[in-house]
Amino acid sequence: MIGAAPFPAIFFDGHSAQRHPVFVSVSCDGRGLLIEWQRVGGTAQAWPLDRLRALADQATTDSLTLTLHADTDDETPRDPARLVVTDPDLAAWIRLSAKDLRKRDVRAGTAGKILKRLALAVAAIGVIVFVLLPRMSDYLAERMPLETETRFGEAVVGQMERFLGGGASGGLVCRNAAGVAALDRLAARLTEGQSLQYDIKLSVLNHEMINAFAAPGGHVVLLRGLLDKADTADEVVAVLAHEIGHVEARDPTRLMLRAAGSAGIVSIILGDVSGGTVIGVLGDQLLQTSYTRAAETAADEFALAMLNSASISSQDFGAFFDKLAKIEGVSLPEYFSSHPSSEARAERAREHAEVQGKTRPALSDDDWKALKSICKG
Repeated sequence: MIGAAPFPAIFFDGHSAQRHPVFVSVSCDGRGLLIEWQRVGGTAQAWPLDRLRALADQATTDSLTLTLHADTDDETPRDPARLVVTDPDLAAWIRLSAKDLRKRDVRAGTAGKILKRLALAVAAIGVIVFVLLPRMSDYLAERMPLETETRFGEAVVGQMERFLGGGASGGLVCRNAAGVAALDRLAARLTEGQSLQYDIKLSVLNHEMINAFAAPGGHVVLLRGLLDKADTADEVVAVLAHEIGHVEARDPTRLMLRAAGSAGIVSIILGDVSGGTVIGVLGDQLLQTSYTRAAETAADEFALAMLNSASISSQDFGAFFDKLAKIEGVSLPEYFSSHPSSEARAERAREHAEVQGKTRPALSDDDWKALKSICKG
């Protein structure tokens, strides 16, 4: 290439959008490019090969857009000027001769700045998720109108059905007439005489998971797997009373607002504009409800008081969890693991049962059989 005729090219000075037709040739020592204006009066420049850098994402393989490594204040130290080489022979020679053509220059200290900014971003997200979101969720939960909360709950339960593999809303709901009637009688027995702020909306979803959850606005959902593992209606009603305790304290609303906010942040970070992350996190939060120890204790006490008012023994309140642990062995079932139980909580239920007055079963034998079959037919 040394001594070859100059090649036409295009030069951009970096200060204007004007295109400057130029001639480019290789310097006599072969260590740089000489750039001369085609028009009269233009200035000439020398670009050393060791400072040549190719811009990424070239439109074609024949042309080459070049810039110069320069001592600037930018994180990527580059001269603003650009040289577009369109001759394929000259472009090929430059690729072979400029050893640092693909080098990615980074200004000294840039890595430290990036790490510092990343740490600040993580800290800011942490403050939002673990400090601001909980406070905002508590504030909004206490002030959300019941009608709005009920509609919110309906949407959450619908999302849960999709999360569990259901199709259209209501597709997993168990509707056996005798079973639904038994379920209604169970709810009426438990809530009779109670001054509840919600009309409890109780349903069973046809899924084998051993679980139950409360959703905003008075929704309480049992999964078929929990009914399958229960031996008596008293076991089920203890779980139901516990979930109603969460409903009355508006714990699900707080949890869902917090989960939706966290999922929204995750969606922004991951670029999930479809909202799939939000649905996934909401579903996981409902099935792995992480209420605080204080909220769990309060729900337990609410359940014990509710069972006492309905003249239902609390003996099975703790016994059900003990039985589930034995059934599943070392792998705890979903409801047991997501609602952290302990010997102390079970013992508290048994102690309460010892001082209760006269009690009677939550359901008759026939109603219990019907409830166990609510997802059949």
